[in-house]
Amino acid sequence: MTPEPDEALQGKGAQTRRAILDAAIARFGREGYRSTSVADIARDASVGGTVAYAYFPNKEALFLAAVDEDAAGVIEEGLSGAFAEGRVIQNWRQTLIVTLVGALERHPLARRLLAGLEPEVTVRVLQIPALEELRKVCAERLRSEQLNGTVRPDIDPLVIANGVVAVVLSLLMSVVQLGDTATAMYGDDVVALFEAAIEWSPPVRPS
Repeated sequence: MTPEPDEALQGKGAQTRRAILDAAIARFGREGYRSTSVADIARDASVGGTVAYAYFPNKEALFLAAVDEDAAGVIEEGLSGAFAEGRVIQNWRQTLIVTLVGALERHPLARRLLAGLEPEVTVRVLQIPALEELRKVCAERLRSEQLNGTVRPDIDPLVIANGVVAVVLSLLMSVVQLGDTATAMYGDDVVALFEAAIEWSPPVRPS
């Protein structure tokens, strides 16, 4: 069945936008915001020099969209590793950290941002939309563990999830800036901290 003209145009537009965004992630990740022009990105995406402005109003908007997209890719890998559909991962907090650290190697723009190489927008790391999904999934998992009796019933899952994400984000920044030794030195300690804070053990009755 041949698609309607409007549908075909929309499909082509989505493909063009995707090509521009992919080119932006690669170019910004490699050369940074200041050294990259929209013309560079358009050329990498094999589109006309002004085509990018049909999808993104300016260079800053394109950069922020690229940051959000690349960060979402990192978080998606973390979620798929720690919360694999159809199976329960008991040590999901440790798996989440390890998966996210590994994912950074495949996402140069997210890595660049965590390294502090884009100081004007580093603070925006906390506002990346995909982080909200990570907080939500962590909270849901903690709530589920409360129901099965493995997590303390007196904690607020959402508050603890916010804390988990904040600590993991800090560890990722340390890994990028100090090297993978940061994970080797502190990864297990971070997991132990989480477990000590949230895991529930039944009180021992005096004999």
